[in-house]
Amino acid sequence: MSLKGEFKKMVTRLQDSFRIPPIANIFLPPFYRGGQPNDSQFMAIALEEGATGISYILLPDSREEAYNALQPHELIGRYPQEFALEFGSNDPVWEMIAMASINAICQHVMKETRFELDYVTDPFGLTTIEKGDRVGMVGLFSGLIGRIRKAGADLVIIEKKENLVEKYHDLPITTDTKSLASCNKVLCTSTTVLNNSLDEILNYCSADAFVSVVGPTAGYLPDPLFASGVDVLGGRVVTNSAEFLDRLAARKRWEDSTQKTCFQKKTYRTIIH
Repeated sequence: MSLKGEFKKMVTRLQDSFRIPPIANIFLPPFYRGGQPNDSQFMAIALEEGATGISYILLPDSREEAYNALQPHELIGRYPQEFALEFGSNDPVWEMIAMASINAICQHVMKETRFELDYVTDPFGLTTIEKGDRVGMVGLFSGLIGRIRKAGADLVIIEKKENLVEKYHDLPITTDTKSLASCNKVLCTSTTVLNNSLDEILNYCSADAFVSVVGPTAGYLPDPLFASGVDVLGGRVVTNSAEFLDRLAARKRWEDSTQKTCFQKKTYRTIIH
């Protein structure tokens, strides 16, 4: 089963076991041709009772009309699982809505069960870098490059955009995902779930590679990723929905309206039955 299929299976189990509240609010920033600016890269879906899911806006210019045609009032009052179960539709607009819905559902369940989240562990710190390591980086985590070089480890960076290979000519960037096969440690941005590339990435990772997926769109329970071979999931939960939505609308930093979380496969105990 594909990774997005695993997500839909998780949503089905959650809706069978928990009462999921309807959608109460949606935030959609303006669409920008050529890519969203840093302060307008995320949309959000808030449920009644406060759980809120985030999604990165990963849309080509060709989907501008479809994005602008979204009418939040037509989604409010409907149930998020309706959209979450469309994950994998290959329509990037509805994939975005599905991702935010999945995050909102999972965060509601975490609140409902009083799931004890790890707000302390730094997921980057779990990837110890030593001389002799070959680190695969999917997405450019620029803050880690100096640390990897200082340790004397090899680095390969995978990017889907060919123009970045030329832009960062001083970095070992390639579009060839097969290069991950020789890496013993792999760090992926969580947008690889949304853009359908994580399945391929995991297929090329060696069976004993230590794989971490990190990013603000990872507000979901880690079961689908852990079942697929990921070892660490670093994400973010919304702790104050009203403040968070206000900050998104005002293009301000999220501050303490969200908190970073960390799941480790070796210690995780599922709440999905």
